[in-house]
Amino acid sequence: MAGPDGVRLGSRGCPTDKRLRSWVRDDFGVELTALGRVDGGADTTAAVWRGATADGSRYAVKWSGGGSPAGLRVSSRLAELGVPGVAAPVRTRSGGLWTEREGRRLSLLPWVSDTDGLDGRMAREQWQAFGSLLARVHGVVLPDRRLGDLPAEGPSPTAVASAIREVGRRLDTVDAGDDDLVLELVAAWRSGMELVTSLLARTASLARTLRDRPRPPAVVCHTDAHLGNVLVGAAGRVWLIDWDDAALAPRERDLMFAVGGLPGFAPVGRREQEWFFAGYGPADVDRTRLAYYRCVRALDDIAQLAAEVLDPDGDDRERARWLRYARGELDGAGLAGLALAE
Repeated sequence: MAGPDGVRLGSRGCPTDKRLRSWVRDDFGVELTALGRVDGGADTTAAVWRGATADGSRYAVKWSGGGSPAGLRVSSRLAELGVPGVAAPVRTRSGGLWTEREGRRLSLLPWVSDTDGLDGRMAREQWQAFGSLLARVHGVVLPDRRLGDLPAEGPSPTAVASAIREVGRRLDTVDAGDDDLVLELVAAWRSGMELVTSLLARTASLARTLRDRPRPPAVVCHTDAHLGNVLVGAAGRVWLIDWDDAALAPRERDLMFAVGGLPGFAPVGRREQEWFFAGYGPADVDRTRLAYYRCVRALDDIAQLAAEVLDPDGDDRERARWLRYARGELDGAGLAGLALAE
């Protein structure tokens, strides 16, 4: 959710529609006749618009300060290799994959679907297609110079533990004069402190166990392949979008999103898992490594959700949404509960 420049994007920080259309025209040679902001994403350092041209072509316009430009190189290369379900970025006039505008990356991709994979919208054939898609991604032969330098997996357990402690310190300074959303977060944090402490301990224990094991080969991973980033279409089509955090990691880094998923947001049941692996193929999933990635992700989500609620410049409707998710995690109804269950 938070990017390297530490600046979150609200509507006040975004370019006007007129300015954005001029950037797209000048940088990509695409004349947009309609443009609308897309709300609801979890990346608060990026803004996304849906644009259309006079001939009806539709595009996703993204202006991002988070993640890594490696994600654009990855999606471009995967599309070039014929991986189904990965849309290639539109090239700039100079042949690049993005431009820099006011310190952020501006990119343009085809708009492939209006429907994500949440809330049971994926049928058997779409789950199988999703599994096949991830298998192709994980099967990319490395090294591949066209991918560039992909970052290693992250975040580290040390980093997430530090972020959790920082949130705790900030919440300790809250007083009765703070707004209701912050006060509700304090209450949820206090009631969930035992869960957070257990999660920190389990993460450290799993990290020690894995350090003593041979490390499996790293593969190309999306690292955020939950159902909100899966788009579905007719005839069993699926697309995996938002490759900003692509990295080299063991495949369990992605498979955690298909084995149990993200309870409370993008859960995956046993039937759907079977459909997924029918497309992915046989996989000897390392349950210890899977549990480790769940723990790290849960801690990272809790820290970032809390930070969004604490942001005084955030939109109150968005802050209320982050609070709901944070409360679910701290109550044990989300990924944190699943991470501690095994």
